[in-house]
Amino acid sequence: MTAQSADANPPAIQITRLTHRYPGGALALRDVSLTVRRGDGVGLVGPNGAGKTTLLSYAAGALVSDTVRIFGEPMTRRSAPRLRRRLGLVFQQPDDQLFLPTVAEDVAFGPLNMGLGQQEARLRVAEALEAVGLDPSYGPRQPHRMSGGERRAAALATVLAMRPDVLLLDEPTNDLDPRARRALIGVLGRFPTRLVASHDLEMILQLCERCVLLDGGRMLREGPTRDLLADASLMDEAGLEVPLSIRLGQG
Repeated sequence: MTAQSADANPPAIQITRLTHRYPGGALALRDVSLTVRRGDGVGLVGPNGAGKTTLLSYAAGALVSDTVRIFGEPMTRRSAPRLRRRLGLVFQQPDDQLFLPTVAEDVAFGPLNMGLGQQEARLRVAEALEAVGLDPSYGPRQPHRMSGGERRAAALATVLAMRPDVLLLDEPTNDLDPRARRALIGVLGRFPTRLVASHDLEMILQLCERCVLLDGGRMLREGPTRDLLADASLMDEAGLEVPLSIRLGQG
């Protein structure tokens, strides 16, 4: 592949030697590089405090650094508002994403703020709710009266309504019962390009072909998900465990 053709198809996300310090001076990320290409499913795993959420925040443009490129363009304070439209970040807590009286209003909020008309916004609401397995009756419902799985699906719908090119998820299966978890994994598996930070290693095995292991803000290893998660000594070094399905020979 020539340099010209490579430049014509840049990675969806490219992070180069990113370092982040907390206000008190502690390092949250230490010289981390990451590439997510179009069509990739990439998992971010590691113990608490590893830097997963901070790295995800930079990838989503919630934190801004010109060491981050989105489809080849540096993320700067000027470019960030436009580039964020190509990125769909689903927060760890769905209640952080659902703040209006009804589900339909929450899902329509992004499209309307993009300047779309009411008719197009309604079409996107219907499309996004269907994509996450919620029928039209959920539109007028109040989010605080729905189950945890339903709220998480509605939060995902608010992002899908924006039609992002890349989906970024922070602990998407937290607090879900097995049925809701299976349903959500099924929905996420249909989205082609995704970056997922999670402690749910079985979900990472299902959704991510490639995996990055972080610990103490450092990248310990990157590689094929099953190979990385099956490395018992590496997982022990990071304070994690080999997923049960791999230990049983099913992963």
